[in-house]
Amino acid sequence: MGDWSRRPRAAASGHLRAGGAAVLVLLLLGRFCLIAAGEEKKVCQGASNKLNQLGSVEEHFISLQRMYNNCEVVLGNLEITNVVHGHDLSFLKTIQEVAGYVLIAVNGVESIPLDNLQIIRGNVLYDSLYALTIVLNYNSTWGLRELPMKRLSEILNGGVKITNNPYLCNMHTVQWNDIVDLNKKPAMQLDFQNNLTNCPKCHANCTEGYCWGAGKEDCQTLTKSICAQQCSGRCRGKEPSDCCHNQCAAGCTGPRESDCLACRKFQDEATCKDTCPPLVLYNPTTYQMDVNPDGKYSFGATCVKKCPHNYVVTDHGSCVRSCNVDTYEVEENGVRKCKKCDGPCSKVCNGIGVGELKLALSINATNIDSFKNCTKINGDVSILPIAFRGDDYTKTQPLDPKKLDIFKTVKEISGFLLIQGWPENATDLYAFENLEIIRGRTKQHGQYSLAIFSIDIHSLGLRSLKEISDGDVGILRNKNLCYAETMNWNKLFVTGTQKTKITSNRNQAECTAAGHVCDPLCSEVGCWGPGPFHCFSCRHFSRQRECVKKCNVMQGEPREFEKDSECLQCHPECLVQNSTAYNATCTGPVRTDMT
Repeated sequence: MGDWSRRPRAAASGHLRAGGAAVLVLLLLGRFCLIAAGEEKKVCQGASNKLNQLGSVEEHFISLQRMYNNCEVVLGNLEITNVVHGHDLSFLKTIQEVAGYVLIAVNGVESIPLDNLQIIRGNVLYDSLYALTIVLNYNSTWGLRELPMKRLSEILNGGVKITNNPYLCNMHTVQWNDIVDLNKKPAMQLDFQNNLTNCPKCHANCTEGYCWGAGKEDCQTLTKSICAQQCSGRCRGKEPSDCCHNQCAAGCTGPRESDCLACRKFQDEATCKDTCPPLVLYNPTTYQMDVNPDGKYSFGATCVKKCPHNYVVTDHGSCVRSCNVDTYEVEENGVRKCKKCDGPCSKVCNGIGVGELKLALSINATNIDSFKNCTKINGDVSILPIAFRGDDYTKTQPLDPKKLDIFKTVKEISGFLLIQGWPENATDLYAFENLEIIRGRTKQHGQYSLAIFSIDIHSLGLRSLKEISDGDVGILRNKNLCYAETMNWNKLFVTGTQKTKITSNRNQAECTAAGHVCDPLCSEVGCWGPGPFHCFSCRHFSRQRECVKKCNVMQGEPREFEKDSECLQCHPECLVQNSTAYNATCTGPVRTDMT
Protein backbone atom coordinates (compact mmCIF):
# COMPACT_ATOMS: atom_id res chain seq x y z
CA MET A 1 0.00 0.00 0.00
CA GLY A 2 2.93 2.39 0.49
CA ASP A 3 2.86 5.42 2.84
CA TRP A 4 0.27 7.46 0.91
CA SER A 5 -2.04 7.87 3.94
CA ARG A 6 0.47 8.09 6.79
CA ARG A 7 1.10 11.83 6.82
CA PRO A 8 -1.29 13.61 9.24
CA ARG A 9 -3.33 16.64 8.28
CA ALA A 10 -1.54 18.81 10.82
CA ALA A 11 1.83 18.14 9.22
CA ALA A 12 0.76 19.91 6.07
CA SER A 13 -1.06 22.84 7.66
CA GLY A 14 1.70 25.34 6.98
CA HIS A 15 2.08 24.41 3.34
CA LEU A 16 0.65 27.58 1.84
CA ARG A 17 2.65 29.83 4.15
CA ALA A 18 5.98 28.13 3.66
CA GLY A 19 5.64 27.95 -0.11
CA GLY A 20 3.62 31.14 -0.44
CA ALA A 21 5.19 32.53 -3.59
CA ALA A 22 5.05 29.23 -5.47
CA VAL A 23 1.48 28.59 -4.38
CA LEU A 24 0.34 32.07 -5.41
CA VAL A 25 1.78 31.57 -8.87
CA LEU A 26 0.06 28.20 -9.21
CA LEU A 27 -3.29 29.55 -8.04
CA LEU A 28 -3.10 32.49 -10.42
CA LEU A 29 -2.23 30.15 -13.26
CA GLY A 30 -5.14 27.94 -12.27
CA ARG A 31 -7.44 30.96 -12.23
CA PHE A 32 -6.28 31.87 -15.72
CA CYS A 33 -7.08 28.32 -16.88
CA LEU A 34 -10.64 28.60 -15.56
CA ILE A 35 -11.27 32.00 -17.14
CA ALA A 36 -9.97 30.67 -20.43
CA ALA A 37 -12.35 27.75 -19.98
CA GLY A 38 -15.22 30.16 -20.47
CA GLU A 39 -14.27 29.99 -24.12
CA GLU A 40 -14.82 26.81 -26.12
CA LYS A 41 -12.28 24.17 -25.15
CA LYS A 42 -10.72 21.80 -27.65
CA VAL A 43 -11.99 18.31 -26.90
CA CYS A 44 -10.75 14.96 -28.13
CA GLN A 45 -12.25 11.51 -27.91
CA GLY A 46 -9.54 9.55 -26.19
CA ALA A 47 -8.88 5.84 -26.58
CA SER A 48 -9.52 2.37 -25.15
CA ASN A 49 -6.57 0.44 -26.55
CA LYS A 50 -5.09 -0.52 -23.15
CA LEU A 51 -1.50 -1.75 -23.72
CA ASN A 52 -1.89 -2.55 -27.41
CA GLN A 53 0.55 -0.99 -29.86
CA LEU A 54 -1.07 0.49 -32.96
CA GLY A 55 1.09 -0.70 -35.86
CA SER A 56 4.81 0.07 -35.77
CA VAL A 57 6.39 2.17 -33.01
CA GLU A 58 6.37 5.19 -35.31
CA GLU A 59 2.78 4.63 -36.44
CA HIS A 60 1.71 4.27 -32.82
CA PHE A 61 3.35 7.57 -31.86
CA ILE A 62 1.80 9.40 -34.82
CA SER A 63 -1.62 8.08 -33.76
CA LEU A 64 -1.08 9.41 -30.22
CA GLN A 65 0.05 12.75 -31.55
CA ARG A 66 -2.93 13.06 -33.86
CA MET A 67 -5.36 11.97 -31.14
CA TYR A 68 -4.24 14.40 -28.40
CA ASN A 69 -2.61 17.30 -30.25
CA ASN A 70 -4.00 20.64 -28.96
CA CYS A 71 -6.50 18.71 -26.82
CA GLU A 72 -7.65 20.33 -23.57
CA VAL A 73 -10.46 17.96 -22.50
CA VAL A 74 -10.26 14.20 -23.13
CA LEU A 75 -13.84 12.89 -23.32
CA GLY A 76 -12.71 9.28 -22.83
CA ASN A 77 -9.40 7.89 -21.59
CA LEU A 78 -5.91 9.32 -21.86
CA GLU A 79 -3.61 6.45 -22.84
CA ILE A 80 0.11 7.16 -23.25
CA THR A 81 1.77 3.86 -24.10
CA ASN A 82 4.62 2.33 -26.12
CA VAL A 83 6.49 5.61 -26.63
CA VAL A 84 10.24 5.18 -27.12
CA HIS A 85 13.16 7.41 -26.20
CA GLY A 86 13.58 10.43 -28.46
CA HIS A 87 9.91 11.11 -29.18
CA ASP A 88 8.65 14.60 -28.32
CA LEU A 89 5.53 14.49 -26.12
CA SER A 90 5.17 18.25 -25.65
CA PHE A 91 1.75 18.10 -27.37
CA LEU A 92 0.40 16.66 -24.08
CA LYS A 93 0.95 19.94 -22.23
CA THR A 94 -2.44 21.33 -23.27
CA ILE A 95 -4.46 18.59 -21.55
CA GLN A 96 -6.36 19.91 -18.51
CA GLU A 97 -9.11 17.36 -17.88
CA VAL A 98 -9.69 13.64 -18.47
CA ALA A 99 -13.19 12.21 -18.15
CA GLY A 100 -12.14 8.55 -18.02
CA TYR A 101 -8.85 7.10 -16.76
CA VAL A 102 -5.18 7.96 -17.37
CA LEU A 103 -2.90 5.08 -18.38
CA ILE A 104 0.86 5.65 -18.63
CA ALA A 105 2.51 2.36 -19.47
CA VAL A 106 5.35 0.61 -21.35
CA ASN A 107 7.14 3.85 -22.22
CA GLY A 108 10.88 4.38 -22.63
CA VAL A 109 10.92 8.19 -22.46
CA GLU A 110 12.40 10.06 -19.49
CA SER A 111 9.61 12.63 -19.04
CA ILE A 112 5.91 12.89 -19.84
CA PRO A 113 4.83 16.54 -19.61
CA LEU A 114 1.28 16.51 -18.23
CA ASP A 115 1.99 19.90 -16.70
CA ASN A 116 -1.56 21.26 -16.94
CA LEU A 117 -3.62 18.19 -16.04
CA GLN A 118 -5.88 19.30 -13.16
CA ILE A 119 -8.61 16.70 -12.82
CA ILE A 120 -9.24 13.04 -13.63
CA ARG A 121 -12.97 12.28 -13.37
CA GLY A 122 -12.71 8.49 -13.48
CA ASN A 123 -16.01 7.96 -15.30
CA VAL A 124 -14.29 4.83 -16.68
CA LEU A 125 -11.67 3.00 -14.60
CA TYR A 126 -8.71 0.92 -15.74
CA ASP A 127 -9.15 -2.69 -14.59
CA SER A 128 -12.40 -1.39 -13.04
CA LEU A 129 -10.33 0.09 -10.18
CA TYR A 130 -7.87 2.78 -11.18
CA ALA A 131 -8.28 6.34 -12.43
CA LEU A 132 -4.49 6.72 -12.74
CA THR A 133 -2.24 3.81 -13.70
CA ILE A 134 1.53 4.20 -14.15
CA VAL A 135 3.21 0.84 -14.87
CA LEU A 136 6.15 -0.77 -16.70
CA ASN A 137 7.74 2.45 -17.91
CA TYR A 138 11.27 1.26 -18.66
CA ASN A 139 13.42 -0.79 -21.01
CA SER A 140 17.00 -2.03 -20.87
CA THR A 141 18.54 1.44 -21.24
CA TRP A 142 15.86 4.08 -20.65
CA GLY A 143 12.89 4.65 -18.42
CA LEU A 144 10.41 7.22 -17.20
CA ARG A 145 12.21 9.42 -14.67
CA GLU A 146 9.85 12.34 -14.08
CA LEU A 147 6.13 12.91 -14.32
CA PRO A 148 5.55 16.57 -13.41
CA MET A 149 1.76 16.58 -12.92
CA LYS A 150 2.11 19.60 -10.64
CA ARG A 151 -1.48 20.81 -11.14
CA LEU A 152 -3.19 17.47 -10.59
CA SER A 153 -5.24 17.94 -7.42
CA GLU A 154 -8.48 16.00 -8.01
CA ILE A 155 -9.38 12.42 -8.84
CA LEU A 156 -13.16 12.27 -8.46
CA ASN A 157 -13.53 8.50 -8.73
CA GLY A 158 -11.12 5.58 -8.64
CA GLY A 159 -7.71 4.88 -7.22
CA VAL A 160 -4.04 5.01 -8.21
CA LYS A 161 -1.67 2.23 -9.27
CA ILE A 162 2.06 2.93 -9.61
CA THR A 163 4.37 -0.07 -9.99
CA ASN A 164 7.34 -1.38 -12.01
CA ASN A 165 8.82 2.03 -12.82
CA PRO A 166 12.44 1.58 -11.64
CA TYR A 167 13.63 5.02 -12.80
CA LEU A 168 10.60 7.09 -11.75
CA CYS A 169 11.17 9.67 -9.03
CA ASN A 170 9.00 11.82 -6.76
CA MET A 171 5.89 9.68 -6.79
CA HIS A 172 6.60 8.91 -3.11
CA THR A 173 6.75 12.65 -2.39
CA VAL A 174 3.13 13.19 -3.48
CA GLN A 175 0.41 13.17 -0.82
CA TRP A 176 -2.09 11.06 -2.74
CA ASN A 177 -4.81 11.26 -0.10
CA ASP A 178 -5.11 14.96 -0.91
CA ILE A 179 -5.99 14.03 -4.50
CA VAL A 180 -8.23 10.94 -4.32
CA ASP A 181 -11.70 10.73 -2.71
CA LEU A 182 -11.08 8.67 0.42
CA ASN A 183 -14.82 8.43 1.12
CA LYS A 184 -15.11 6.10 -1.90
CA LYS A 185 -12.34 3.86 -0.54
CA PRO A 186 -10.27 3.88 -3.73
CA ALA A 187 -7.89 1.05 -4.55
CA MET A 188 -4.31 2.22 -4.01
CA GLN A 189 -1.32 0.17 -5.17
CA LEU A 190 1.82 2.26 -4.77
CA ASP A 191 5.11 0.43 -5.23
CA PHE A 192 8.09 2.78 -5.21
CA GLN A 193 10.78 0.14 -5.72
CA ASN A 194 13.32 2.42 -7.44
CA ASN A 195 16.53 3.65 -5.85
CA LEU A 196 15.13 6.69 -4.13
CA THR A 197 18.62 7.83 -3.13
CA ASN A 198 19.20 8.74 -6.79
CA CYS A 199 16.12 10.93 -6.93
CA PRO A 200 16.22 14.70 -6.42
CA LYS A 201 14.88 16.11 -3.16
CA CYS A 202 11.94 18.46 -3.05
CA HIS A 203 12.71 22.18 -3.01
CA ALA A 204 13.09 23.73 0.42
CA ASN A 205 9.89 25.73 -0.14
CA CYS A 206 7.82 22.53 -0.37
CA THR A 207 6.27 21.88 3.02
CA GLU A 208 6.88 18.39 4.45
CA GLY A 209 8.54 17.34 1.20
CA TYR A 210 5.38 17.19 -0.93
CA CYS A 211 6.33 17.70 -4.55
CA TRP A 212 6.24 16.37 -8.12
CA GLY A 213 9.86 17.25 -8.85
CA ALA A 214 12.93 19.14 -7.73
CA GLY A 215 12.01 22.67 -8.81
CA LYS A 216 10.35 25.37 -6.73
CA GLU A 217 7.47 25.26 -9.21
CA ASP A 218 7.04 21.50 -8.62
CA CYS A 219 5.76 21.76 -5.04
CA GLN A 220 2.44 19.96 -4.54
CA THR A 221 -0.38 22.39 -3.79
CA LEU A 222 -2.61 20.83 -1.13
CA THR A 223 -6.28 21.73 -1.44
CA LYS A 224 -8.01 19.25 0.90
CA SER A 225 -5.89 17.93 3.75
CA ILE A 226 -5.09 21.47 4.95
CA CYS A 227 -8.73 22.60 5.07
CA ALA A 228 -10.58 23.81 8.13
CA GLN A 229 -13.29 21.53 9.47
CA GLN A 230 -15.98 23.93 8.20
CA CYS A 231 -15.00 23.21 4.59
CA SER A 232 -17.13 20.63 2.77
CA GLY A 233 -14.59 19.91 0.04
CA ARG A 234 -11.60 21.82 -1.31
CA CYS A 235 -9.94 24.97 0.01
CA ARG A 236 -7.18 27.47 -0.74
CA GLY A 237 -5.81 27.67 2.78
CA LYS A 238 -6.34 26.46 6.32
CA GLU A 239 -8.69 29.24 7.53
CA PRO A 240 -12.49 28.83 7.52
CA SER A 241 -12.71 31.76 5.11
CA ASP A 242 -10.55 29.82 2.64
CA CYS A 243 -13.21 27.17 1.88
CA CYS A 244 -14.06 26.61 -1.79
CA HIS A 245 -17.66 26.51 -3.03
CA ASN A 246 -19.07 22.98 -2.97
CA GLN A 247 -19.27 22.99 -6.78
CA CYS A 248 -15.48 23.28 -7.02
CA ALA A 249 -13.06 20.51 -7.81
CA ALA A 250 -9.25 20.67 -7.72
CA GLY A 251 -9.22 23.88 -5.64
CA CYS A 252 -10.15 27.54 -5.96
CA THR A 253 -8.98 31.12 -5.70
CA GLY A 254 -11.99 32.37 -3.75
CA PRO A 255 -15.30 31.34 -2.14
CA ARG A 256 -17.61 31.63 -5.16
CA GLU A 257 -18.61 29.04 -7.74
CA SER A 258 -16.86 31.20 -10.32
CA ASP A 259 -13.56 30.92 -8.42
CA CYS A 260 -13.08 27.17 -9.01
CA LEU A 261 -10.01 25.76 -10.70
CA ALA A 262 -12.20 22.97 -12.11
CA CYS A 263 -15.86 21.99 -11.76
CA ARG A 264 -17.19 19.00 -9.85
CA LYS A 265 -20.22 18.55 -12.14
CA PHE A 266 -20.80 21.12 -14.93
CA GLN A 267 -18.98 24.19 -16.15
CA ASP A 268 -21.17 26.95 -17.59
CA GLU A 269 -18.69 29.42 -19.08
CA ALA A 270 -16.59 30.45 -16.04
CA THR A 271 -19.10 29.22 -13.41
CA CYS A 272 -19.50 25.77 -11.88
CA LYS A 273 -23.06 24.46 -11.55
CA ASP A 274 -24.96 21.39 -10.44
CA THR A 275 -26.89 21.27 -13.75
CA CYS A 276 -26.85 23.18 -17.03
CA PRO A 277 -29.48 25.91 -17.63
CA PRO A 278 -32.67 24.16 -18.85
CA LEU A 279 -33.84 24.59 -22.44
CA VAL A 280 -37.38 25.53 -21.34
CA LEU A 281 -38.79 27.30 -18.28
CA TYR A 282 -42.28 27.31 -16.77
CA ASN A 283 -44.12 30.59 -17.25
CA PRO A 284 -46.49 31.08 -14.26
CA THR A 285 -48.38 33.81 -16.11
CA THR A 286 -49.27 31.85 -19.24
CA TYR A 287 -49.10 28.39 -17.60
CA GLN A 288 -46.86 27.24 -20.43
CA MET A 289 -43.30 26.14 -20.99
CA ASP A 290 -41.32 28.89 -22.73
CA VAL A 291 -37.97 28.60 -24.49
CA ASN A 292 -35.18 29.66 -22.15
CA PRO A 293 -32.92 32.11 -24.05
CA ASP A 294 -30.10 31.12 -21.69
CA GLY A 295 -30.71 27.37 -22.03
CA LYS A 296 -27.75 25.10 -22.78
CA TYR A 297 -26.98 21.46 -23.51
CA SER A 298 -24.86 19.26 -21.26
CA PHE A 299 -21.83 17.88 -23.07
CA GLY A 300 -19.59 15.86 -20.79
CA ALA A 301 -18.93 18.19 -17.86
CA THR A 302 -19.57 21.36 -19.89
CA CYS A 303 -22.66 23.43 -20.75
CA VAL A 304 -22.77 24.39 -24.44
CA LYS A 305 -25.12 26.51 -26.55
CA LYS A 306 -25.10 23.91 -29.31
CA CYS A 307 -23.88 20.34 -29.44
CA PRO A 308 -20.61 19.63 -31.26
CA HIS A 309 -20.68 18.38 -34.82
CA ASN A 310 -21.70 14.74 -35.14
CA TYR A 311 -23.50 14.53 -31.77
CA VAL A 312 -27.27 14.21 -31.36
CA VAL A 313 -29.48 16.61 -29.39
CA THR A 314 -32.12 15.31 -26.96
CA ASP A 315 -35.20 17.12 -25.65
CA HIS A 316 -33.74 16.76 -22.17
CA GLY A 317 -30.86 19.03 -23.12
CA SER A 318 -27.98 16.63 -23.68
CA CYS A 319 -25.46 15.92 -26.44
CA VAL A 320 -25.43 12.16 -26.96
CA ARG A 321 -23.86 9.65 -29.36
CA SER A 322 -27.11 7.75 -29.96
CA CYS A 323 -30.84 8.04 -29.30
CA ASN A 324 -32.87 5.94 -26.86
CA VAL A 325 -34.68 2.83 -28.06
CA ASP A 326 -38.07 4.57 -28.39
CA THR A 327 -36.69 7.49 -30.41
CA TYR A 328 -35.05 7.91 -33.79
CA GLU A 329 -32.47 10.28 -35.20
CA VAL A 330 -33.56 13.04 -37.57
CA GLU A 331 -32.02 16.23 -38.93
CA GLU A 332 -33.99 19.49 -38.53
CA ASN A 333 -32.58 22.84 -39.61
CA GLY A 334 -29.07 21.42 -39.70
CA VAL A 335 -29.31 19.91 -36.18
CA ARG A 336 -29.52 16.18 -35.53
CA LYS A 337 -32.21 15.43 -32.94
CA CYS A 338 -33.81 12.48 -31.18
CA LYS A 339 -37.56 12.36 -31.86
CA LYS A 340 -40.26 10.05 -30.56
CA CYS A 341 -41.22 7.31 -33.00
CA ASP A 342 -44.74 7.35 -34.48
CA GLY A 343 -45.53 3.72 -33.84
CA PRO A 344 -42.75 1.11 -33.82
CA CYS A 345 -39.26 2.47 -34.46
CA SER A 346 -37.07 1.13 -37.22
CA LYS A 347 -34.87 -1.54 -35.74
CA VAL A 348 -31.77 -0.05 -34.12
CA CYS A 349 -29.18 -2.49 -32.78
CA ASN A 350 -26.31 -2.21 -30.34
CA GLY A 351 -22.90 -2.56 -31.92
CA ILE A 352 -19.59 -3.73 -30.51
CA GLY A 353 -18.83 -1.88 -27.28
CA VAL A 354 -22.48 -1.12 -26.42
CA GLY A 355 -25.04 -2.87 -24.21
CA GLU A 356 -24.89 -6.65 -24.37
CA LEU A 357 -21.88 -6.38 -26.73
CA LYS A 358 -19.91 -4.07 -24.45
CA LEU A 359 -17.14 -6.62 -23.89
CA ALA A 360 -17.23 -8.20 -27.36
CA LEU A 361 -14.21 -7.68 -29.61
CA SER A 362 -15.69 -8.87 -32.90
CA ILE A 363 -18.82 -9.90 -34.72
CA ASN A 364 -18.93 -13.70 -34.38
CA ALA A 365 -21.19 -16.74 -34.53
CA THR A 366 -22.69 -16.00 -31.10
CA ASN A 367 -23.79 -12.41 -31.74
CA ILE A 368 -24.40 -11.95 -35.46
CA ASP A 369 -28.09 -12.89 -35.25
CA SER A 370 -28.72 -9.86 -33.03
CA PHE A 371 -28.21 -7.69 -36.14
CA LYS A 372 -31.05 -9.27 -38.13
CA ASN A 373 -33.28 -6.64 -39.82
CA CYS A 374 -31.25 -3.76 -38.34
CA THR A 375 -31.23 -0.50 -40.28
CA LYS A 376 -28.96 1.35 -37.86
CA ILE A 377 -26.20 0.21 -35.50
CA ASN A 378 -25.40 2.25 -32.40
CA GLY A 379 -21.76 1.49 -31.75
CA ASP A 380 -19.07 -0.17 -33.81
CA VAL A 381 -18.84 -3.03 -36.28
CA SER A 382 -15.60 -4.98 -35.97
CA ILE A 383 -14.98 -8.15 -37.95
CA LEU A 384 -11.69 -9.82 -37.01
CA PRO A 385 -9.98 -12.99 -38.35
CA ILE A 386 -10.86 -14.94 -35.21
CA ALA A 387 -14.55 -14.72 -36.20
CA PHE A 388 -13.99 -17.14 -39.10
CA ARG A 389 -11.52 -19.39 -37.26
CA GLY A 390 -13.60 -19.73 -34.13
CA ASP A 391 -12.24 -19.57 -30.60
CA ASP A 392 -11.54 -22.77 -28.68
CA TYR A 393 -10.95 -20.88 -25.46
CA THR A 394 -14.49 -19.41 -25.41
CA LYS A 395 -15.92 -22.41 -27.33
CA THR A 396 -17.13 -20.06 -30.09
CA GLN A 397 -17.81 -21.80 -33.41
CA PRO A 398 -16.47 -20.34 -36.70
CA LEU A 399 -18.76 -17.76 -38.27
CA ASP A 400 -20.63 -19.00 -41.36
CA PRO A 401 -19.77 -16.46 -44.12
CA LYS A 402 -23.35 -16.66 -45.43
CA LYS A 403 -24.49 -15.05 -42.17
CA LEU A 404 -22.83 -11.78 -43.22
CA ASP A 405 -25.85 -11.13 -45.49
CA ILE A 406 -27.60 -10.01 -42.28
CA PHE A 407 -25.77 -6.68 -42.65
CA LYS A 408 -27.40 -5.93 -46.03
CA THR A 409 -30.23 -4.08 -44.24
CA VAL A 410 -27.82 -1.74 -42.40
CA LYS A 411 -27.81 1.86 -43.61
CA GLU A 412 -26.03 3.63 -40.76
CA ILE A 413 -23.27 2.92 -38.24
CA SER A 414 -22.86 5.47 -35.44
CA GLY A 415 -19.31 4.37 -34.56
CA PHE A 416 -16.67 2.87 -36.83
CA LEU A 417 -16.46 0.02 -39.33
CA LEU A 418 -13.35 -2.16 -38.91
CA ILE A 419 -12.74 -5.17 -41.14
CA GLN A 420 -9.60 -7.26 -40.60
CA GLY A 421 -11.16 -10.60 -41.46
CA TRP A 422 -13.37 -11.50 -44.45
CA PRO A 423 -14.39 -14.62 -46.43
CA GLU A 424 -11.51 -15.74 -48.67
CA ASN A 425 -13.63 -16.10 -51.82
CA ALA A 426 -15.34 -12.68 -51.50
CA THR A 427 -14.17 -10.02 -53.96
CA ASP A 428 -15.73 -7.04 -52.15
CA LEU A 429 -17.55 -5.99 -48.95
CA TYR A 430 -20.87 -7.14 -50.40
CA ALA A 431 -22.61 -7.32 -46.99
CA PHE A 432 -22.34 -3.53 -46.60
CA GLU A 433 -23.53 -2.59 -50.10
CA ASN A 434 -26.48 -0.63 -48.62
CA LEU A 435 -24.50 1.20 -45.93
CA GLU A 436 -25.04 4.96 -46.43
CA ILE A 437 -23.46 6.72 -43.42
CA ILE A 438 -20.58 6.05 -41.03
CA ARG A 439 -20.81 8.71 -38.33
CA GLY A 440 -17.53 8.01 -36.53
CA ARG A 441 -18.78 9.04 -33.08
CA THR A 442 -16.31 6.47 -31.82
CA LYS A 443 -13.16 5.63 -33.76
CA GLN A 444 -10.89 2.63 -34.07
CA HIS A 445 -7.69 3.45 -32.18
CA GLY A 446 -9.18 6.92 -31.67
CA GLN A 447 -8.53 7.73 -35.33
CA TYR A 448 -10.28 5.64 -38.00
CA SER A 449 -14.00 5.55 -38.80
CA LEU A 450 -13.45 3.21 -41.76
CA ALA A 451 -10.57 0.76 -41.41
CA ILE A 452 -9.93 -2.08 -43.89
CA PHE A 453 -6.77 -4.04 -43.10
CA SER A 454 -5.08 -7.10 -44.64
CA ILE A 455 -7.94 -8.86 -46.43
CA ASP A 456 -8.11 -10.34 -49.96
CA ILE A 457 -10.89 -8.28 -51.58
CA HIS A 458 -10.45 -6.78 -55.08
CA SER A 459 -12.74 -3.78 -54.54
CA LEU A 460 -14.55 -2.14 -51.63
CA GLY A 461 -18.07 -2.43 -53.06
CA LEU A 462 -19.52 0.20 -50.68
CA ARG A 463 -21.68 1.56 -53.47
CA SER A 464 -24.28 3.26 -51.23
CA LEU A 465 -21.83 5.04 -48.90
CA LYS A 466 -22.34 8.81 -49.16
CA GLU A 467 -20.98 10.21 -45.88
CA ILE A 468 -18.27 9.63 -43.28
CA SER A 469 -19.21 12.24 -40.71
CA ASP A 470 -16.01 12.23 -38.64
CA GLY A 471 -12.74 10.35 -38.38
CA ASP A 472 -10.17 9.13 -40.87
CA VAL A 473 -10.10 6.36 -43.45
CA GLY A 474 -7.40 3.68 -43.22
CA ILE A 475 -7.10 1.11 -46.04
CA LEU A 476 -3.84 -0.79 -45.63
CA ARG A 477 -2.09 -3.97 -46.73
CA ASN A 478 -4.89 -5.37 -48.91
CA LYS A 479 -2.70 -7.02 -51.57
CA ASN A 480 -5.44 -7.49 -54.23
CA LEU A 481 -7.37 -4.25 -53.67
CA CYS A 482 -7.88 -1.79 -56.51
CA TYR A 483 -10.21 1.22 -56.93
CA ALA A 484 -9.70 2.69 -53.40
CA GLU A 485 -7.26 5.29 -54.72
CA THR A 486 -9.69 6.38 -57.45
CA MET A 487 -12.05 7.83 -54.85
CA ASN A 488 -12.15 11.52 -54.00
CA TRP A 489 -12.74 10.81 -50.31
CA ASN A 490 -13.27 14.48 -49.54
CA LYS A 491 -16.72 14.10 -51.13
CA LEU A 492 -17.66 11.83 -48.21
CA PHE A 493 -15.99 13.86 -45.46
CA VAL A 494 -17.82 16.49 -43.39
CA THR A 495 -14.94 18.17 -41.52
CA GLY A 496 -11.77 19.69 -42.90
CA THR A 497 -9.55 17.65 -40.57
CA GLN A 498 -10.45 14.20 -41.90
CA LYS A 499 -7.69 12.33 -43.71
CA THR A 500 -7.01 9.11 -45.61
CA LYS A 501 -4.21 6.59 -45.26
CA ILE A 502 -4.36 4.26 -48.27
CA THR A 503 -1.11 2.34 -48.65
CA SER A 504 0.36 -1.11 -49.40
CA ASN A 505 -2.60 -2.24 -51.49
CA ARG A 506 -2.30 -3.51 -55.09
CA ASN A 507 -0.07 -1.32 -57.23
CA GLN A 508 -2.13 1.18 -59.23
CA ALA A 509 -0.27 0.40 -62.45
CA GLU A 510 -1.08 -3.29 -62.03
CA CYS A 511 -4.74 -2.43 -61.45
CA THR A 512 -4.86 -0.41 -64.66
CA ALA A 513 -3.08 -3.10 -66.67
CA ALA A 514 -5.57 -5.70 -65.42
CA GLY A 515 -8.52 -3.49 -66.38
CA HIS A 516 -9.54 -2.79 -62.78
CA VAL A 517 -10.52 0.81 -63.50
CA CYS A 518 -13.72 2.82 -63.12
CA ASP A 519 -16.40 2.46 -65.77
CA PRO A 520 -16.49 5.33 -68.32
CA LEU A 521 -20.02 6.15 -67.11
CA CYS A 522 -18.67 7.06 -63.64
CA SER A 523 -17.94 10.69 -62.78
CA GLU A 524 -14.46 11.92 -61.93
CA VAL A 525 -15.17 11.38 -58.20
CA GLY A 526 -14.27 7.70 -58.57
CA CYS A 527 -15.85 4.31 -57.96
CA TRP A 528 -16.19 1.48 -55.45
CA GLY A 529 -15.56 -1.29 -57.97
CA PRO A 530 -16.05 -2.46 -61.57
CA GLY A 531 -18.97 -1.60 -63.81
CA PRO A 532 -21.66 1.10 -63.81
CA PHE A 533 -23.23 -0.19 -60.55
CA HIS A 534 -20.24 0.86 -58.44
CA CYS A 535 -19.84 4.52 -59.41
CA PHE A 536 -19.82 7.03 -56.55
CA SER A 537 -21.76 9.34 -58.87
CA CYS A 538 -22.62 9.25 -62.57
CA ARG A 539 -21.14 11.21 -65.46
CA HIS A 540 -24.55 11.43 -67.18
CA PHE A 541 -27.63 9.80 -65.57
CA SER A 542 -28.44 7.10 -63.02
CA ARG A 543 -31.20 4.49 -63.10
CA GLN A 544 -31.78 2.63 -59.84
CA ARG A 545 -28.16 3.21 -58.81
CA GLU A 546 -26.76 2.14 -62.19
CA CYS A 547 -25.06 4.78 -64.32
CA VAL A 548 -26.41 5.12 -67.88
CA LYS A 549 -25.64 7.36 -70.80
CA LYS A 550 -29.24 8.54 -71.31
CA CYS A 551 -32.79 7.98 -70.10
CA ASN A 552 -35.64 6.40 -72.09
CA VAL A 553 -37.30 9.73 -72.76
CA MET A 554 -37.84 9.54 -76.53
CA GLN A 555 -37.48 5.81 -77.07
CA GLY A 556 -36.90 2.55 -75.22
CA GLU A 557 -38.92 0.78 -72.57
CA PRO A 558 -40.08 1.55 -70.00
CA ARG A 559 -40.45 5.24 -70.85
CA GLU A 560 -38.89 7.64 -68.37
CA PHE A 561 -38.49 11.29 -67.48
CA GLU A 562 -35.36 13.05 -66.18
CA LYS A 563 -35.10 14.68 -62.77
CA ASP A 564 -31.86 15.73 -61.02
CA SER A 565 -29.80 13.55 -63.39
CA GLU A 566 -31.88 10.50 -62.53
CA CYS A 567 -34.04 8.40 -64.86
CA LEU A 568 -37.49 7.90 -63.30
CA GLN A 569 -40.26 5.76 -64.74
CA CYS A 570 -43.47 7.25 -66.14
CA HIS A 571 -46.83 6.27 -64.65
CA PRO A 572 -48.00 2.99 -66.31
CA GLU A 573 -51.13 4.71 -67.67
CA CYS A 574 -49.06 7.21 -69.66
CA LEU A 575 -49.28 6.39 -73.41
CA VAL A 576 -46.31 6.52 -75.75
CA GLN A 577 -46.61 9.49 -78.14
CA ASN A 578 -46.25 8.67 -81.84
CA SER A 579 -45.56 12.20 -83.05
CA THR A 580 -42.20 12.53 -84.73
CA ALA A 581 -41.86 16.07 -83.36
CA TYR A 582 -42.19 15.11 -79.70
CA ASN A 583 -41.89 11.59 -78.34
CA ALA A 584 -41.66 12.21 -74.58
CA THR A 585 -44.25 10.12 -72.76
CA CYS A 586 -44.46 12.08 -69.48
CA THR A 587 -43.03 14.94 -67.46
CA GLY A 588 -43.46 13.38 -64.01
CA PRO A 589 -44.41 10.23 -62.08
CA VAL A 590 -48.21 10.60 -61.78
CA ARG A 591 -51.08 10.27 -64.28
CA THR A 592 -51.55 14.04 -64.54
CA ASP A 593 -47.99 14.32 -65.88
CA MET A 594 -49.00 12.68 -69.18
CA THR A 595 -47.96 14.61 -72.31
